[in-house]
Amino acid sequence: MRLRLSAIMMTTGILLAGCDNKPAVNLGGPPNPYNYMKLSGQCDVGAPVAAGSNTRTATMQVRSDDGYCAIETRASAGHAYASFGVSPAPEHGKAFIYNYNDHTYVTYTANTSYTGQDKFRVVLIRSEKEPREYMDVTATVTAPVVAGAK
Repeated sequence: MRLRLSAIMMTTGILLAGCDNKPAVNLGGPPNPYNYMKLSGQCDVGAPVAAGSNTRTATMQVRSDDGYCAIETRASAGHAYASFGVSPAPEHGKAFIYNYNDHTYVTYTANTSYTGQDKFRVVLIRSEKEPREYMDVTATVTAPVVAGAK
């Protein structure tokens, strides 16, 4: 009886070892550490356009639903910027900038229930010896649509 129980336990253990869950192989580089953030229900981004020496403008349409909208950019050499900042900051939301997978991402999250325009300027630095670049972002924010509201 003990021998039979031991054989059953050992067979079950061997069969369950084949069900070992292994993480999926990531072929695109390291996982995005900010992938947990909620994307806005509306995020329409226009491509950044040159607007003078070292300045570009970008537009986005975003919903004020606590979700973010992102602009992806790179330095002229095709790499992420070495450093960055925001000045002035948006008045009606938050700007968050980070580097991931050789890109620089400029994200904007509007304050809940805000509608209207918001503007901010991103300062992008390629290296300490090169001139700073600027991106002026204009966000047009709409309120979320509530189903059944009259």
